[in-house]
Amino acid sequence: QVQLVESGGGLVEAGGSLRLSCEASGTVGSYAMAWFRQAPGKEREFVAAINWSGRNTLYTDSAKGRFTISRDGARNSVRLHMNSLKPEDTAVYYCAAGLQVVHRDSAMYDYWGQGTQVTVSS
Repeated sequence: QVQLVESGGGLVEAGGSLRLSCEASGTVGSYAMAWFRQAPGKEREFVAAINWSGRNTLYTDSAKGRFTISRDGARNSVRLHMNSLKPEDTAVYYCAAGLQVVHRDSAMYDYWGQGTQVTVSS
């Protein structure tokens, strides 16, 4: 069984940066991992994903050029570096892991964390 724990969320001013981390208990080295987010009153949406080796990444358009997803050498944790944050980035950010290749569809991921709140003030 895999458990995922996110950290690093918080309150930041627009234009600022945050780094989210997701630590896995259990081996996720062969899994694709991803970040999703859900704002109040909205559906959960894809943000970024990285494959098992770290060589392939996928981003939603709004994250391209501002966010960077990476995973550590042991591949048991994943980071999301977020720069130039905007108020519309405010959401609960969830880490996910799955055995599939990088994908935007949340149904392709088998394990989920509890989420970490990111709030960007204007």
